[in-house]
Amino acid sequence: MMTRRTAARAAAMTAVSYSRVLGANERIGLGLIGAGGRGQYVMTLFQRDSAVDVRAVCDVYAVKTDAAQQKAPGARAFVHHERLLEMKEVDMVLVGSPDHWHKDHSVDAMAAGKDVYVEKPLCRLREEAAEMVKAARVYGRVCQVGVQQRSGQVYEEAREKYLKSGLVGRVAHIDCVWHSGAPRPLPTTPAVQPSNLDWVRFLGPVKYRDWTPAQYLNFRAFLDFNGGKMTDFGHHWLDTVHMFMGERGPRTAMSGGGGFYYQDGRTAPDTISALFEYDEFSVHFASLSSPAGGEYGVTFHGDKGRLYVNRNRYEFQSAEKGAPLEVTKFPGDITADHVRNFLDCCRTRQRPKGDVGLAAISIQPPLLAVQSYLEKRLIRFDPDRMETIPS
Repeated sequence: MMTRRTAARAAAMTAVSYSRVLGANERIGLGLIGAGGRGQYVMTLFQRDSAVDVRAVCDVYAVKTDAAQQKAPGARAFVHHERLLEMKEVDMVLVGSPDHWHKDHSVDAMAAGKDVYVEKPLCRLREEAAEMVKAARVYGRVCQVGVQQRSGQVYEEAREKYLKSGLVGRVAHIDCVWHSGAPRPLPTTPAVQPSNLDWVRFLGPVKYRDWTPAQYLNFRAFLDFNGGKMTDFGHHWLDTVHMFMGERGPRTAMSGGGGFYYQDGRTAPDTISALFEYDEFSVHFASLSSPAGGEYGVTFHGDKGRLYVNRNRYEFQSAEKGAPLEVTKFPGDITADHVRNFLDCCRTRQRPKGDVGLAAISIQPPLLAVQSYLEKRLIRFDPDRMETIPS
């Protein structure tokens, strides 16, 4: 049994051993858990740092570990993440697995003395967020969440130049938009489970069901595995709202939508809209299934102007008559900046920009919206206690 005293001792020992590794040879061992397209891509961003060696990859499907090993020759391959975590040569873990595994993969890695970069959304269930924060603090680990806006110069500059300076004025409403393309029919093949794919391992904490290709290949269409577009896109934008307006949750959440294009068993809505009431402002999030639905981004409506920002551009329109539209563009992928921030913090032992403690707050509104969608009612929330209020 892990007591506070033994936990503190373990955290101290792992921190010391980690610094000893960096000081001895300046090499950092990375393990990838979840070797899908996103996991492999972010892994290559880690590899841009000459001190990083990818030493292990893990996935339930051998085809994916084979592909990851092509990018990381010499890395060992595993199906069970516990075996990867036993490797002393692995100092940090990149979690790119499906959402329903994020909590277990991250907590297990931190308990094993590894620093963690976990993709968004932080978790599948609201109560999992606190468990992840606790693990980071108890074991003394750096835990960066893939809300890369936190490391983007475009966001930092827009916030300082227009919001904190007061040029936007008092913000009373924020619009968050992130549409997707038109939905497609769910895949029906392969009808037979591939022999080199561990379906039971994929399901993990989710209740058992027989092999269903759609639930593996398009897990985001099923609320058993994630929160759909509300957490896939919504965690990014609600985290941006918190980054600009303060690290505090809403008072209420209400959402509506549905699966309007296909009635084929999917449970996540293809069209979703949510309204959140904060202490001093409101937030509206919308995600349509329309390739012509408009550009993604976050718009802050103030009494002195309007600020729009996405990952590669910000725009400011002053309310003054005749004022020109100010536009500033930023090329590139801010995910690389977020990875660099994580690596820097692993060396300095400082908390990263997308620290798990911040993400644990910003994941609350998207998950409250999912609850509202399922229960068809307004959800009241206490942002101080981080608990829902019975209606």
